[in-house]
Amino acid sequence: MENLKVLELYSGIGGMHYALKESSVPAEVVAAVDVSTTANEVYRHNFPSTPLWAKTIEGVTLSDFNKIGFDMVLMSPPCQPFTRIGLQGDVSDHRTKSFLYFLDILPRLNKLPKYILLENVKGFETSSARNVLVRTLEECKYTYQEFLVSPTCIGIPNARLRYFLIAKAPPNLFSFETTVEIMVDFPSSGSTNVSSYKECSASSEPGHKTGGEQAVVYKLETAKDLERKKSQDSDVSVRRLQDYLEEEPKDLTQYLLPPKTLLRYSMLLDIVKPTCRRSVCFTKGYGYYVEGTGSVLQTCLNTQLEDVFKSLHLLSDEEKLNQLLKLKLRYFTPREIANLLGFPAEFGFPEKITTKKQYRLLGNSLNIHVVSRLIHLMFA
Repeated sequence: MENLKVLELYSGIGGMHYALKESSVPAEVVAAVDVSTTANEVYRHNFPSTPLWAKTIEGVTLSDFNKIGFDMVLMSPPCQPFTRIGLQGDVSDHRTKSFLYFLDILPRLNKLPKYILLENVKGFETSSARNVLVRTLEECKYTYQEFLVSPTCIGIPNARLRYFLIAKAPPNLFSFETTVEIMVDFPSSGSTNVSSYKECSASSEPGHKTGGEQAVVYKLETAKDLERKKSQDSDVSVRRLQDYLEEEPKDLTQYLLPPKTLLRYSMLLDIVKPTCRRSVCFTKGYGYYVEGTGSVLQTCLNTQLEDVFKSLHLLSDEEKLNQLLKLKLRYFTPREIANLLGFPAEFGFPEKITTKKQYRLLGNSLNIHVVSRLIHLMFA
C-alpha cells in the first residue's frame, strides 16, 4: 500500500506526527504548518526531514494546498477561543480566523482528503466554530464522529479531557456505528458510558468541590473530594505515576517548590505521590503559575500529607514552612510530562529552549496515545 500523504496543521512540537507514527498507519507527513518560531525549532529538531512551513495557514493558498495533494489532515487549532478560563471569543476571536479559512478552502480542493482528525479543548463542542466545522463536513458528505475522552480512559494517570473529531470522505465508512451523540469512550471498548466523562471532567478540575457544603477535612478538600481521589488511586486499570518518572532528574533542586510558593499556595496545590494513579491536567503555565496548572509530586513518602496539613493554618509562617518542607514537593520535570503525554524517549528539546518554554510547549500539546488510538480507529 502506498503511503498516505498527510498535512499537519498547527503542527506545534509534533504531537500529531508522533501519534501518526505510533498508529503504524502507512503514511508520511508531506507538510507541517505552524507560525510559532519556538515550536518550529522543536519540530525541526525532532523531524529534520519533514517539510515545515513557518507561516500562517491563511498564507497557504488554495493552489498550494492542491499541489500537496494530501490524503489526510491532522490539526489542533488554537484552543484559547474556547477555554473555560478564556474570554471564549469563539469565531469572533482572531485566533479562530485560520481555522475558518481552512474550512472555507476544504470544499474547493481538487481532491477531498480521505481522513480528517481534529483535537481541541472541552468547550469546543458547544462553539459556533464546531458548528461551522460540522456543517462543512456534512456539505462535503463526510462521515464523522465526535469524542470527549481523557488519557485516563486508556490507563494513563493524567486527566486531560479533550474534544476530538474524526471524519472519512465518501464513500468510506467507519468500522463502528456512528452516533450524533458525543462518545466518551472508544468504540472498541464496547462502552460509551457517560460516567466515564463525568469522572474525567471532575478529575481535571483542581480544587473542584464535588461535596457541596460538606465540611473541609484538611487542606481545602471535603470528605467527598478525598474519597474521589482514593477511588482513582485504587483503579488498577490505570498505571501508577512512578512508571512515568525519571529515575534521577538532573539538577533536582530547580524543580523543588520555593518557600514563597509553599507559603502562599499550599492550600491550592494538587499533591500526588509516585504511587498515585492520577494527576490533573498540565497546562502551559505550569512551573510559573500554581493554581490549576498541574499536579506537584510529594517525594518524601515517610511523611503523611494529613499530618502536615492538620492545623497548618494555626501555625506561624516559619512553623508552617517547616511542616511543608517535610513533604519535599517538586514540580514534574518536562521529560516526565512528556512521558505522560506519550512522547517517545527519542523526543527532545534543543538546548536553547528554557525549562519555562518547555512547560509552555508541552502544555499546548496533546496526548499522543489517545490520538494514535483515534487514527487507528479511522483505519480499522
